[in-house]
Amino acid sequence: MDTPLIVDFKHGAAATVGGIEAGKLLGGAPITTLANHYSDRSQQFHCGTWGSTPGRWRINYTEHEFCYLLEGRVRLTADDGSALEFKAGDAFVVPAGFSGTWETLETTRKHYAIFDAGA
Repeated sequence: MDTPLIVDFKHGAAATVGGIEAGKLLGGAPITTLANHYSDRSQQFHCGTWGSTPGRWRINYTEHEFCYLLEGRVRLTADDGSALEFKAGDAFVVPAGFSGTWETLETTRKHYAIFDAGA
């Protein structure tokens, strides 16, 4: 097996620009940007950079995600109504099984690391 190279986020990955699926969108017209810098051979682990303009949508996590906000502000609200806000410089984990809403309050950019045990 070859030793993998180090992945340096300073050297950009190709970005994909999109939106939120109409069935999940609850408010605003967010535009998202996704630049996946790395995926392992099993396709279970991914990391990169993601961004969004303001908006609110439904989320149902089947994967575990570590997030580090580079800029902006977000609010995550669980189905039970409990909510947490995060701003640039904050780090948090959204565990598999979390269901609720993601609201981008200010244009946001984050680094993420995702582990999908079901992949």
